[in-house]
Amino acid sequence: MVDVDKAQEDNSESGNRLQLSTWRIMAWVAAILFLVAIFVAMQFTDEVNWTAGDFLIAGFLLFGSLGVYEIATRANVNTAYRAGVGVAVLAAFLMIWVNGAVGITDSDADGMYIVVVAIGVIGAFIARFKARGMWRAMLVTAVATALVGISALIAGIVPSFNTPFEILAITAFFVVLYGGSALLFRNAISGDG
Repeated sequence: MVDVDKAQEDNSESGNRLQLSTWRIMAWVAAILFLVAIFVAMQFTDEVNWTAGDFLIAGFLLFGSLGVYEIATRANVNTAYRAGVGVAVLAAFLMIWVNGAVGITDSDADGMYIVVVAIGVIGAFIARFKARGMWRAMLVTAVATALVGISALIAGIVPSFNTPFEILAITAFFVVLYGGSALLFRNAISGDG
């Protein structure tokens, strides 16, 4: 006798895998198209002027971020966990990208924002990528982000291109991303322990 519920569950699971594969493929293709679009834009305007080094760094950040997501989510099918990883990787990617492109405060404080990314990465390894530990690691990363922004303002490290309000807003943006990631991991704890 055929177990209808089991057959439906198997069909649903394979459908979810196909959907996830489609999203993953689209993400990799989008990264490639982004780099191609920059290259094409360089052919038509002097406003976009990337060097080979710029392409290498952008490629490393884009493909490295996608690779980290693939590795970190490979063994965990929990949707909240996968979303938590995605938000954390996005936050780290954007923090590095913004610092490399224009900076947030000045060179000294911007280096501390990169330390924040390292805190998140080290915390993830200490947590062995388990949801409970990842929740704590992202919470610590969110707090560290807030402390860097506030410390830069207290120390008077405010460049001419960013006002104190803009530094707080940019910092708050990253705090929300890391905090959101922490909440997603917190929601995933019941399925991961």
